[in-house]
Amino acid sequence: MSLARSDIDKIAHLARLGLAPAQADRLAADLSNILTLVAAMDAVDTSGVTPMAHPLHMAQRLRPDQPTEPEQRALFQALAPLTASGLYLVPKVID
Repeated sequence: MSLARSDIDKIAHLARLGLAPAQADRLAADLSNILTLVAAMDAVDTSGVTPMAHPLHMAQRLRPDQPTEPEQRALFQALAPLTASGLYLVPKVID
């Protein structure tokens, strides 16, 4: 698929982009190449290919779920202007 200069101008207008004439010509060529590649990939028959979430069949290595920081709630809440029952109280912002 080939994009004309008018197509690029319309896309730039919709995206609110200011393009110089030289940029528009180069962008038209680049976008045309991308669309040609997408069309070629779309033409490949993938009916026998099983979809997969990830190309590698590996399990995620997870770290143990253990706290690494000491409990400091009382220290932090001592600095806050208002707290109640372990929660920070803030002014109401929505009526």
